[in-house]
Amino acid sequence: MKGYLKLRRIVLTKLQNGLPKHLTYHNLEHVLDVLDVCNQYIKRDNIKGDDAFLLRIGAIVHDMGFLKTNINHEEVGADMASEIMSSLNMGQEQIEIVRGLILATKIPQNPKTELQKIICDSDLDYLGRNDYPEISKRLYLEFKSTNVIKTDEDWKNLQVSFLTKHEFHTPFAKKYRKPKKQVWLQKIAEDNI
Repeated sequence: MKGYLKLRRIVLTKLQNGLPKHLTYHNLEHVLDVLDVCNQYIKRDNIKGDDAFLLRIGAIVHDMGFLKTNINHEEVGADMASEIMSSLNMGQEQIEIVRGLILATKIPQNPKTELQKIICDSDLDYLGRNDYPEISKRLYLEFKSTNVIKTDEDWKNLQVSFLTKHEFHTPFAKKYRKPKKQVWLQKIAEDNI
């Protein structure tokens, strides 16, 4: 679809050069991970055409708001993505779908469409993967540097609360990510991680 590669280049360059260094989780690596997981859904679920195009764009721009703020970054990012998409002559309907994808990733997630369910599960895919400890450590460091948490006990309580409330939305994530997430939750609760 027209404009994807240009948008990808623009956004990834902005993220690489503009994201604050204290964002050890919400960084370029996370965005590329979410894009990779979305691409796995596209392949596995045989998603074609505009849906695949917009899901990939959504993955690339979903945390773009962090370039300006960490408060309500989804709304800010949706506006930024709209401007870029508009400048690349993408249609208003496509822009609205991508805005919806970005806003769906806001915690607590409440996706309405299939594409929103996929991007939400892609955004938090790591919760049910083997690399959870390593990735959550980056989030811990980011939350520490931004004063979201003060102590290790704050972190443990936040993780237990978040993992307990979080739900996956797609059949794949429910089957293949939820069981491992439950293992991590138990390990955190027992101080084994």
